[in-house]
Amino acid sequence: MAGKLVHWEMPAQDDTRATTFYAGLFGWEWNTADMPGIAYHMTRAGGEPGGAVYPSEVGARGPIVYFDTDDIDSGIARARELGGSAEDKQPIPGIGWFARCEDTEGNPFSLFQSDGSVPHS
Repeated sequence: MAGKLVHWEMPAQDDTRATTFYAGLFGWEWNTADMPGIAYHMTRAGGEPGGAVYPSEVGARGPIVYFDTDDIDSGIARARELGGSAEDKQPIPGIGWFARCEDTEGNPFSLFQSDGSVPHS
């Protein structure tokens, strides 16, 4: 469903410290995804939507939410037309596509389109 919150991410300076914190605070269990080059720790966070903690790039802070879209190319174009910004879409092999965006106020978010046919590199 377009606009539905489908995923969240939390960048962390110390991903082990962050996952330990949330496990202790909420009892969340974590699984590290098999993603080359990144320690991407996923949780169901007590239900839907699920989320992840990952080592942050320099200066990255705060959660990033992913909103579902039926057509990521149209969503990217529309975000730009409305005065926001959107990067080109990127593949998530076997899962779908995402695009990092910012709204007109500079708040980061991402668009996501499910597509299991996205090829593995």
